[in-house]
Amino acid sequence: MLNNTRDTSPRAAAPAASAPVASRLEVVTFKLGDEEYGIDIQKVQELRGYDAVTRIANAPEYIKGVVNLRGIIVPIIDMRIKFELGSPTYDQFTVVIVLNIGGRVVGMVVDSVSDVITLTAEQIKPAPEMGSVLDTDYLIGLGTLDERMLILVDIDRLMSSEEMGLIESAATA
Repeated sequence: MLNNTRDTSPRAAAPAASAPVASRLEVVTFKLGDEEYGIDIQKVQELRGYDAVTRIANAPEYIKGVVNLRGIIVPIIDMRIKFELGSPTYDQFTVVIVLNIGGRVVGMVVDSVSDVITLTAEQIKPAPEMGSVLDTDYLIGLGTLDERMLILVDIDRLMSSEEMGLIESAATA
Protein backbone atom coordinates (compact mmCIF):
# COMPACT_ATOMS: atom_id res chain seq x y z
CA MET A 1 0.00 0.00 0.00
CA LEU A 2 2.86 2.38 0.61
CA ASN A 3 3.89 2.02 -3.03
CA ASN A 4 0.45 3.12 -4.23
CA THR A 5 0.62 6.19 -2.01
CA ARG A 6 4.01 7.19 -3.39
CA ASP A 7 2.96 6.72 -7.01
CA THR A 8 0.10 9.20 -6.64
CA SER A 9 2.04 11.78 -4.66
CA PRO A 10 2.22 15.36 -6.00
CA ARG A 11 6.03 15.09 -6.14
CA ALA A 12 5.88 12.32 -8.73
CA ALA A 13 3.64 14.35 -11.05
CA ALA A 14 5.43 17.70 -10.65
CA PRO A 15 8.39 17.15 -13.04
CA ALA A 16 6.13 16.04 -15.90
CA ALA A 17 3.86 19.06 -15.46
CA SER A 18 6.69 21.61 -15.62
CA ALA A 19 8.68 20.04 -18.49
CA PRO A 20 6.51 21.20 -21.45
CA VAL A 21 6.62 24.85 -20.36
CA ALA A 22 10.40 25.05 -20.82
CA SER A 23 10.26 23.44 -24.27
CA ARG A 24 8.00 26.05 -25.88
CA LEU A 25 8.98 29.06 -28.01
CA GLU A 26 6.56 31.92 -28.57
CA VAL A 27 7.28 33.70 -31.85
CA VAL A 28 6.01 36.68 -33.81
CA THR A 29 5.57 35.59 -37.41
CA PHE A 30 6.16 37.90 -40.36
CA LYS A 31 6.39 37.77 -44.14
CA LEU A 32 9.29 38.70 -46.38
CA GLY A 33 8.33 38.04 -49.98
CA ASP A 34 6.75 34.59 -50.19
CA GLU A 35 8.41 33.24 -47.05
CA GLU A 36 7.23 33.32 -43.45
CA TYR A 37 9.69 33.96 -40.64
CA GLY A 38 9.51 33.91 -36.86
CA ILE A 39 11.42 35.67 -34.08
CA ASP A 40 11.26 35.28 -30.30
CA ILE A 41 8.45 37.48 -29.01
CA GLN A 42 10.54 38.44 -25.98
CA LYS A 43 12.77 40.53 -28.27
CA VAL A 44 9.83 42.54 -29.67
CA GLN A 45 9.16 45.90 -28.06
CA GLU A 46 6.36 47.07 -30.37
CA LEU A 47 4.94 47.00 -33.89
CA ARG A 48 4.61 50.19 -35.96
CA GLY A 49 3.58 51.17 -39.45
CA TYR A 50 6.39 52.18 -41.81
CA ASP A 51 7.12 55.93 -41.67
CA ALA A 52 9.64 58.04 -43.51
CA VAL A 53 13.18 57.65 -42.21
CA THR A 54 16.17 59.99 -42.12
CA ARG A 55 18.86 58.56 -44.41
CA ILE A 56 22.39 58.25 -43.05
CA ALA A 57 25.20 58.97 -45.53
CA ASN A 58 27.41 56.00 -46.45
CA ALA A 59 25.21 53.51 -44.56
CA PRO A 60 24.76 50.08 -46.15
CA GLU A 61 21.71 49.87 -48.43
CA TYR A 62 19.78 47.63 -46.00
CA ILE A 63 19.99 50.34 -43.29
CA LYS A 64 17.16 52.58 -44.46
CA GLY A 65 18.02 55.30 -41.94
CA VAL A 66 16.89 56.31 -38.48
CA VAL A 67 13.68 57.44 -36.79
CA ASN A 68 13.06 59.28 -33.55
CA LEU A 69 10.97 56.98 -31.37
CA ARG A 70 9.90 58.91 -28.27
CA GLY A 71 13.33 60.51 -27.94
CA ILE A 72 15.37 57.42 -28.89
CA ILE A 73 17.16 57.38 -32.25
CA VAL A 74 16.40 53.99 -33.77
CA PRO A 75 18.21 52.52 -36.81
CA ILE A 76 15.81 50.96 -39.32
CA ILE A 77 16.92 47.84 -41.21
CA ASP A 78 15.01 46.59 -44.25
CA MET A 79 15.15 42.81 -43.98
CA ARG A 80 14.10 42.25 -47.61
CA ILE A 81 17.23 44.12 -48.74
CA LYS A 82 19.37 42.46 -46.04
CA PHE A 83 18.30 38.96 -47.13
CA GLU A 84 18.44 39.93 -50.86
CA LEU A 85 14.78 39.10 -51.48
CA GLY A 86 14.13 41.60 -54.27
CA SER A 87 13.09 45.22 -54.28
CA PRO A 88 11.01 46.23 -51.27
CA THR A 89 7.65 47.91 -51.63
CA TYR A 90 6.23 50.04 -48.85
CA ASP A 91 2.46 49.99 -48.44
CA GLN A 92 -0.23 49.87 -45.75
CA PHE A 93 0.86 46.32 -44.80
CA THR A 94 4.54 47.19 -44.30
CA VAL A 95 5.45 46.92 -40.63
CA VAL A 96 8.42 47.96 -38.52
CA ILE A 97 9.07 45.47 -35.74
CA VAL A 98 10.81 47.43 -32.98
CA LEU A 99 13.25 45.13 -31.21
CA ASN A 100 15.04 45.52 -27.90
CA ILE A 101 18.24 43.49 -28.08
CA GLY A 102 20.85 43.81 -25.40
CA GLY A 103 19.41 47.15 -24.30
CA ARG A 104 19.64 48.57 -27.85
CA VAL A 105 16.51 49.47 -29.83
CA VAL A 106 16.46 48.57 -33.53
CA GLY A 107 13.66 48.65 -36.10
CA MET A 108 13.23 45.85 -38.62
CA VAL A 109 11.12 46.47 -41.75
CA VAL A 110 9.08 43.46 -42.91
CA ASP A 111 6.33 43.05 -45.53
CA SER A 112 3.67 42.18 -42.93
CA VAL A 113 3.20 40.64 -39.50
CA SER A 114 1.03 37.53 -39.42
CA ASP A 115 0.45 36.47 -35.82
CA VAL A 116 1.93 35.16 -32.59
CA ILE A 117 2.27 31.40 -32.26
CA THR A 118 3.71 28.99 -29.72
CA LEU A 119 5.94 26.21 -31.02
CA THR A 120 6.84 23.10 -29.04
CA ALA A 121 10.32 21.57 -29.20
CA GLU A 122 8.92 18.84 -31.49
CA GLN A 123 7.79 21.50 -34.00
CA ILE A 124 11.26 23.05 -34.30
CA LYS A 125 13.61 21.30 -36.72
CA PRO A 126 17.30 22.14 -37.23
CA ALA A 127 18.13 24.33 -40.25
CA PRO A 128 19.55 22.27 -43.13
CA GLU A 129 23.18 22.79 -44.08
CA MET A 130 23.26 24.76 -47.31
CA GLY A 131 26.99 25.33 -47.68
CA SER A 132 27.88 28.83 -48.85
CA VAL A 133 24.51 29.29 -50.59
CA LEU A 134 22.76 30.31 -47.38
CA ASP A 135 24.28 31.50 -44.12
CA THR A 136 22.47 29.45 -41.48
CA ASP A 137 24.38 31.05 -38.57
CA TYR A 138 21.41 33.36 -37.97
CA LEU A 139 18.79 30.62 -37.97
CA ILE A 140 17.44 28.78 -34.95
CA GLY A 141 15.78 26.27 -37.25
CA LEU A 142 12.54 25.66 -39.07
CA GLY A 143 9.19 25.70 -37.30
CA THR A 144 6.40 23.48 -38.56
CA LEU A 145 2.77 24.24 -37.83
CA ASP A 146 0.23 22.20 -39.81
CA GLU A 147 1.00 23.10 -43.44
CA ARG A 148 3.08 26.18 -42.53
CA MET A 149 6.87 26.28 -42.47
CA LEU A 150 8.49 29.13 -40.51
CA ILE A 151 12.12 30.18 -40.85
CA LEU A 152 13.11 30.89 -37.23
CA VAL A 153 15.65 33.73 -37.07
CA ASP A 154 18.10 34.12 -34.19
CA ILE A 155 17.64 37.88 -34.11
CA ASP A 156 20.28 38.38 -31.38
CA ARG A 157 22.98 36.78 -33.53
CA LEU A 158 21.85 38.58 -36.68
CA MET A 159 21.76 42.05 -35.14
CA SER A 160 25.01 41.57 -33.22
CA SER A 161 26.88 40.11 -36.21
CA GLU A 162 30.04 41.90 -37.27
CA GLU A 163 28.45 42.67 -40.64
CA MET A 164 25.48 44.45 -39.05
CA GLY A 165 27.51 46.07 -36.28
CA LEU A 166 24.39 47.44 -34.61
CA ILE A 167 24.51 45.62 -31.29
CA GLU A 168 27.76 45.01 -29.46
CA SER A 169 28.33 41.32 -28.92
CA ALA A 170 28.46 40.24 -25.29
CA ALA A 171 31.53 38.15 -26.11
CA THR A 172 33.61 41.20 -27.11
CA ALA A 173 32.46 43.43 -24.25
